[in-house]
Amino acid sequence: MPLSAAVAQTVTKIAVEGIFPPFNYLDSKDQLQGFDVEIAKALCESAKLTCDFVVQDWDGMIPNLLASKFDAIVSSMSMSAERKQQVAFTDRYYDSPSVFVVQKTSAIKTTDAEGLMKAKLGVTLSTSQASYAEDHYPHLDRVVFQSSPELYKALETGDVDVILEDKLAIYDWLTNTKAGLCCEFRGGDVKDVTYFGEGAGIAVRPGDKALLDTLNQALREIQANGTYDQINAKYFPFSIR
Repeated sequence: MPLSAAVAQTVTKIAVEGIFPPFNYLDSKDQLQGFDVEIAKALCESAKLTCDFVVQDWDGMIPNLLASKFDAIVSSMSMSAERKQQVAFTDRYYDSPSVFVVQKTSAIKTTDAEGLMKAKLGVTLSTSQASYAEDHYPHLDRVVFQSSPELYKALETGDVDVILEDKLAIYDWLTNTKAGLCCEFRGGDVKDVTYFGEGAGIAVRPGDKALLDTLNQALREIQANGTYDQINAKYFPFSIR
């Protein structure tokens, strides 16, 4: 695949949050692991890019991308309308709706405005779910957490009654952790292109067309040659394309 000299000869720095399993997390040796990380590595290999990874807190993702502290964000970032005004996105590399999650013993039956009338709702700071909850559930007592692990812990302990989270992200907690056995999905999938976009994309600076084109071509290649599906199967028993 032909690359511009600027893309081919420099180190591409990729930002990942590192606290969002199974998509991205630090293992016991402080090494980045997860679906996002493996996809990013596959893209770099396919595009013959030299890539370094940067662990970045979520709130600083877009500001530090725009400040050129790294070159791309591969961290389950949904392509919302608001974010599209700030950054350029590749084609979608996976899709996931949002979902409400409650304790299995919860009296909450429905997740419309009436069903959650007296509930305390938890969301994570600077996420699409937080924006959606603020606009669609303004009457609720909302608690904003710094990270997904804090959000899940609050649901487990009963500090909040219900949380709104990315379905694939919390799937791992519900199915693969002892703590997650407390809880379950309640209500249907929540989809809204305005807030959640058209799935997760890789963000680059608006003017970085060379890198954008390179990543899109690499994404098409790993989807066509089976690499994407092999990575997908390691983390989910169903396709998330």
